[in-house]
Amino acid sequence: MKYFLRAFVLTITVLAAAPVSLAGGGLHPVRAQHGMVVSIHELASQAGVDMMEAGGNAVDAAVATGFALAVVHPEAGNLGGGGFMLIRLASGDTHFLDFRETAPGRATANMYQDAQGNVIPQMSRLGYKAVGVPGSVKGLVYAERHFGKLGLKRVMTPAMRLAREGFALSWGAARQMSRDPGLARFADSRRIFQNG
Repeated sequence: MKYFLRAFVLTITVLAAAPVSLAGGGLHPVRAQHGMVVSIHELASQAGVDMMEAGGNAVDAAVATGFALAVVHPEAGNLGGGGFMLIRLASGDTHFLDFRETAPGRATANMYQDAQGNVIPQMSRLGYKAVGVPGSVKGLVYAERHFGKLGLKRVMTPAMRLAREGFALSWGAARQMSRDPGLARFADSRRIFQNG
């Protein structure tokens, strides 16, 4: 019950804090006649819309959106992570892709503990032992090759363009980066992401 209550309070807090544009007069469902692309970032969503407008299917749109998120909102769509995809074809066939990141082959049950069996603080969160084997790229590529129509080069084009040409950070993203103690901890990330 305690966890349910926390989730309920968090949900109410998020809804109460939602901008008017999201609340849209009472959180009514949005419907579209032929398709819709939704993500946490407008530019990533636009990448998916572009694929639909180019004659692609929902998988093309999802893959384009996923790769674009890796550029414009990496905490929601990063290449170092993984994910899941549920696909239902027009024929009714369904496919589930599990491309979550996995532990490295040499991982052990006690790799984050000292000789006495005590957990070493932050070892599972920082450094080379904190990294899993990414699955995002493999999963998105697999989805496109097996279920997409447009091809990998076409669906990756928006992400490549955003990475090459850049994009304007939102005020919130810029503020978050400028205050991130993890980025400040290392000279290179501080120099690159926090304007020196």
